[in-house]
Amino acid sequence: MREANETEAIDPWPLEQLVEGRHYYWEDGLMVFTECYHRSRGNCCGSACRHCPFDHVNVKPAR
Repeated sequence: MREANETEAIDPWPLEQLVEGRHYYWEDGLMVFTECYHRSRGNCCGSACRHCPFDHVNVKPAR
């Protein structure tokens, strides 16, 4: 699903429109955000996202 320059080009935040295949894809009825989306966002949201490029720095440890 990764485009050739996806990790190099960062779309300006806030995104005007999400583009399927670039910012997200569908898996079992759930929207999964791509690394490109997260890089555009600029930081870890703390939700333990699959494609987080920020090493899950804001994810709270499991109890």
